[in-house]
Amino acid sequence: MSDPLKTLRNDLNAPLERDPAVRGPLDVILSYPGFHAIVAYRVFHALQLAGIPLLPRWLSHVTRFLTGIEIHPGATIGQNVFIDHGMGVVIGETAEVGDGCTIYQGVTLGGTSLKHTKRHPTLGANVTVGANACVIGAIFVGDNARVGSGSVVVRDVPANATVVGIPAHVVAMDGKPVRVVPDRPQVEMPDPNETALRELSRRIAQLEDRIDSIEGKEGEEHWSWVI
Repeated sequence: MSDPLKTLRNDLNAPLERDPAVRGPLDVILSYPGFHAIVAYRVFHALQLAGIPLLPRWLSHVTRFLTGIEIHPGATIGQNVFIDHGMGVVIGETAEVGDGCTIYQGVTLGGTSLKHTKRHPTLGANVTVGANACVIGAIFVGDNARVGSGSVVVRDVPANATVVGIPAHVVAMDGKPVRVVPDRPQVEMPDPNETALRELSRRIAQLEDRIDSIEGKEGEEHWSWVI
């Protein structure tokens, strides 16, 4: 088992290292719900491993009420994990979060099975999961991967990849864009909105010319009457 004091220092250092808005250790201790939720989880997880019934789950429910972050006491969370803002984060019972991960608000590490098996995702080391992303099922997200905000990940993600979309797909590897080759023939179709806008612009230009012509004739008649 890791040293509890070392673990606490790592939990404290995570936001200090990765949040430019932090104002020091006391700021984290007093006002960072992600830090509060992880420290509380460490205690509840130890109670869960000790075989104490009901209490760990109930205490995690209380922590959810206080922080807006739900971490099941059965989950496995590594060192130096940073939950930024955190409201709405849900980490399921069999989820595993590797060292150095960053998780933003609204993230769900959820399951897809009703069986008592490994049903939640595993995040490797230094994974970043953007706001409101869902990582679903017993899948693996490789080390240093990045999950874009709002993405839904339902397949394994390679290490050092960036994935976005619903369902999520790889758009970059090692920070370099990946050209996606379609798996079936693609046909270039005209954009009906573009065609309509072009026609509308043409009609507006015609009407403006007509208005200018009418106003010009009225002006000439007015001045000829004055003269």
